[in-house]
Amino acid sequence: MAVEGTAKRVTRRRVQTRARLLEAAFGVFAAKGFGRVSIEEVCEAAGFSRGAFYSNFATLDELFFALYRERADLIAEQVADALAGGGPDLDVPASVDRVTEVLLLDVDWLLVKTDFLVHAARDPEVAQALLDHRARLRRAIADRLARAKGHTELPAVLGDVDGAAHAVVAAYDGVTTQLLLDRDVETARAWLGQLLTALLADGGSAPERVV
Repeated sequence: MAVEGTAKRVTRRRVQTRARLLEAAFGVFAAKGFGRVSIEEVCEAAGFSRGAFYSNFATLDELFFALYRERADLIAEQVADALAGGGPDLDVPASVDRVTEVLLLDVDWLLVKTDFLVHAARDPEVAQALLDHRARLRRAIADRLARAKGHTELPAVLGDVDGAAHAVVAAYDGVTTQLLLDRDVETARAWLGQLLTALLADGGSAPERVV
């Protein structure tokens, strides 16, 4: 029993250490920019040694992906729940209102994410890992939208639920890029609502493809 209790305390302490490292890294990345921060600076901000860092993460890239995964999961949950609701029907205006009310629009996070996008664009392996995480977000949205398909039709121009999920993520990316520059969260929410309503409301048949 004593061994089991010790193991639980060690596990709990490790979880707390990891959480403090993530929180400290977020603050340092937001203030200085990813790529301008060392492991030592993260450890100093968290109040830990390098040993504590390496017991949780192999690299700063790995730590960033842990941060990204937390927020990607949160955004996926927020958007998917708001769009799909609790039933098969998709009430676009009400769903979009819920999305724009709760969606994560955090300037510090956008600064960190944008820095890392530039970093990933120059490293194919890192870029692929980031693409995989973004694909998880789109799949979560598409899975929820699929529950509404057949009950409430999405615009044919989007093709299918995967196309709709791509459009939702693209709208979020575009609005948050503007938000980085003007820091106007309320305008960003309003603009995102307009875009999502235009994207997801029934727009009729898809245009003919040019051969």
